[in-house]
Amino acid sequence: MDLKGKTVVVTGSSRGIGFAIAKAFAAKGANIVINDILVPDEAINEIKAMGVGCIGVVADVSDFVQSEEIIKKAKEEFGSVDVLVNNAGITRDCLLLRMKEKDFDDVIRINLKGTFNMTKHASKVMLKQRRGAIINLSSVVGLMGNVGQLNYSASKAGVLGITKSAARELGGRGITCNAIAPGFIKTPMTDVLSDDVKSAMLAQIPLGRQGLPEDVAKVALFFAENDYITGQVVNCDGGMVMQ
Repeated sequence: MDLKGKTVVVTGSSRGIGFAIAKAFAAKGANIVINDILVPDEAINEIKAMGVGCIGVVADVSDFVQSEEIIKKAKEEFGSVDVLVNNAGITRDCLLLRMKEKDFDDVIRINLKGTFNMTKHASKVMLKQRRGAIINLSSVVGLMGNVGQLNYSASKAGVLGITKSAARELGGRGITCNAIAPGFIKTPMTDVLSDDVKSAMLAQIPLGRQGLPEDVAKVALFFAENDYITGQVVNCDGGMVMQ
């Protein structure tokens, strides 16, 4: 897909990986819809300064009606929805025996149901267009599990199931659906980890460094620009998980 003039919706994109993905697509000439529970003007202005259109939509992707509004506003503003990047997600890390029901429910609601909501609404538009790319952010812990992240691992494994099933359902109309499984990426979410935890994570990475949001953004561009790849998962993890 030639991204110039296309419309790209990125959820959870006011900062971190989501914002890096938004900027990467803007650099290719795409118009951007930034979504988050708070979208600062600075983020919108930075994208607009790249010479493309950009709007911010404040909405909770886990809410079926609010998520539909994101897609409606994107189409109203730019006339199409060509790429959806399901990036919005949270963590509520805790050992299984200490994990509260709400910790589990919140993570599943935002990470998994949010991906379902957005994929459902965007696919309606893409089916009529007979084109589109859906890119879901999973995680290496969705593949291998992790101590203290049962809820997060379950949600991200579920995202892989959505990805593969949607790829089979939507492929006949020219719509691709793929997933990225980031590893230890430098974001506000990982910056709060202790030095001991960071050192332990780095010891598992053959490339010997923490990933950057821009590393993940490159994979997102790859999926959007390749029309003959669907139902696939690419680990962006420095070799942490090898399959």
